Amino acid sequence: MRQFIDTLKEWQDVDLVAQAAASRPDDVLDTLARARQGNLRPRDFLTLLSPAATDMLEEMAQVANELTLSHFGRAVCIFTPLYISDICTNQCRYCGFNAKNKQERRHLSVDEAAAEAFAIADAGFQHVLLLTGDAPKISSPAYIASVAARIKPRFASVGIEVYSLTQPEYEMLINAGVDSMTMFQETYNPELYAWLHPVGPKHDYAFRLEAPARAAAAGMRSIGIGALLGLDLFEKDAFFTGLHAWWLQRNFPGVEISVSVPRICPHEGEFEVTHGVDDRHFVQYVTALRCFLPRAGLTCSSRENAFMRNHIVPLGVTRVSAGVSTAVGGRATADLHNPGQFEISDHRSLEQMVADLAANGYQAVIKDWEDPEPETEKVSV
Repeated sequence: MRQFIDTLKEWQDVDLVAQAAASRPDDVLDTLARARQGNLRPRDFLTLLSPAATDMLEEMAQVANELTLSHFGRAVCIFTPLYISDICTNQCRYCGFNAKNKQERRHLSVDEAAAEAFAIADAGFQHVLLLTGDAPKISSPAYIASVAARIKPRFASVGIEVYSLTQPEYEMLINAGVDSMTMFQETYNPELYAWLHPVGPKHDYAFRLEAPARAAAAGMRSIGIGALLGLDLFEKDAFFTGLHAWWLQRNFPGVEISVSVPRICPHEGEFEVTHGVDDRHFVQYVTALRCFLPRAGLTCSSRENAFMRNHIVPLGVTRVSAGVSTAVGGRATADLHNPGQFEISDHRSLEQMVADLAANGYQAVIKDWEDPEPETEKVSV
């Protein structure tokens, strides 16, 4: 099977920061002109991440808005996450689920997970994303599949954001009703990645890196990727995230590829953010992604506040969350008052999100996917 790591290695020896710094305003304008034709290459994307482009956000925003309207119109899909277990064996330094953090943990039974999911469906959601910690002996692929199969009849789309799986495991989940997966590489810097993930199965950089390709090869309809902005230098993780999405689009043209744009948020435990991404660079990242990947979905989660999410939608975002909780339980089953994986910034309900999108001239899409009807058997006559 094709490997993204081979493409990644070709770029990891390039001084991306220096090359970005060498871009000039005329280079940015030329790149934006070609973006309207939809034929940008990775080096063009780097130009749009450059310091020169940081000073040209209005020009970038205009092109990003045009491309978004051309490919997606004014439709924005809404989903909500469902955390079904926060038991984790990893010790990721930046994560609230770190196994060393002393907090109450919870693992929902299949019945409890279904009760939580049905409460979400009753609230009007049709797209749900299942999340677990990385504890395969507890939150096993079979357990996740059982939850997905139980809740699928109530949802148009069931997605997963879990630990890295093998291709046969992804195939099992697809057969259980899962149609999308999200996988954050966190950072594409292998040395930094090893330091950030010192203990646990997530320590395996290459296995996680190739998980989206394995899921696509298994037949997953939709694949989402992303880096956690703030872990490494902006130009590096931003560029490699775009490169990864670009590679996936070209190697799996029948799969819907999307990019999430999370910035690191406060969480249980201590972690010093040394490469924080400010609002200008965040807007630059979103507009650069849209110009480079005009057909890709862009997801902005409740890590961002309502003001930012309202204003970033016209610049490329096509998918947002609402009614979010990063804790396990609390909707229909007992709530242990655990702190959740991280603090969210936007607490809007589904109704509030729909109203705010409408006020800004956008249509909230609750359902944008329907499983095809099974083929009826042909009868000989």
